[in-house]
Amino acid sequence: MKICVVGAGAIGGILAYRLAAAGNEVSIIARGAHLTALQGKGLTLVDHLENGKTANVAVVAEEDPGELARRSGVPELVILGLKAHAIGPMLSRIAPLIGEETVVVPAINGVPWWYFHREGGPHEGKVVHALDPTATMFADLDCAHVLGCVVHAAGEVRAPGVVHQTGGRRFILGEIDRHLDDPITSRLSNLCATLAASGFDAHASRDIRVDVWTKLIGNLSFNPVAALTNSLMNQLCSNEELLQIIRSILVEGMAVAAGYGVRIAMTPDERIALARQLGAAKISMHQDFEALRVPEIDAIVGAVIELAELVQVEVPVVQMVAALTRARARNLGIYVYP
Repeated sequence: MKICVVGAGAIGGILAYRLAAAGNEVSIIARGAHLTALQGKGLTLVDHLENGKTANVAVVAEEDPGELARRSGVPELVILGLKAHAIGPMLSRIAPLIGEETVVVPAINGVPWWYFHREGGPHEGKVVHALDPTATMFADLDCAHVLGCVVHAAGEVRAPGVVHQTGGRRFILGEIDRHLDDPITSRLSNLCATLAASGFDAHASRDIRVDVWTKLIGNLSFNPVAALTNSLMNQLCSNEELLQIIRSILVEGMAVAAGYGVRIAMTPDERIALARQLGAAKISMHQDFEALRVPEIDAIVGAVIELAELVQVEVPVVQMVAALTRARARNLGIYVYP
């Protein structure tokens, strides 16, 4: 396939490397020192799932999507590896990369901006303002191009052009249009096959929103607590005082999911047991606070509060943790929302 990865950070970089190494024609939209390194030395992956095995691939990299489209043509697949808050400003810029049949896969954390597109419920078509404060994202990209994606992988960019994969290979993909007669479409099956051929555990979902919520309650519960306490995952999971807070958030998150007809098929303690499998992982919001990058507070926490209000579910612990996390981010100068 001809593939463009927009934002080759941790997850985008892992995808770009493995897809290119499998023989796909991969290009990358990047900027700054990362772009310079990609253009000069290619993309390096340090695979901690394979005892730190290190390998490199050459990739085409540009800052301007229009220039990349002129140079390499329109791709069949565009993967958005950006943080959730960076996607809105980018959607209009990637228009030159979107052909009639181009599939767009946002490999993102949190509530996706497309959540209510043809969702099939009473809120269908609604904008999630925590994600799309200018209400322009639906207009900037036709959601007919979009396949939903839930990422169960972890990594870090520890130097420009160098991505470390620290956990997981599982990607769950699904059509976001609940009005389809059969949600397992040919484009979904083909993409899962392409990912599988590149070394990923790719799964086609019949209801991607269920998978979004299953991942989201974990991010909602663990990420802000990790950021506030500067704790690795194993430290969170061995601290009973923090686990009490995390359990409360899990219960509230599950209640919001239930308000949208989604039942999470595990208990809070079963979700905590799943998190323990990550060992001493430094999860994404912890990484962002440590590196003084803008964290995904509103995609992971703020959007859940907004969705809770829509279905009149009270989430006092989530609101408290959100206030603390926003305050710390503001004090560090890394919170971009009012």
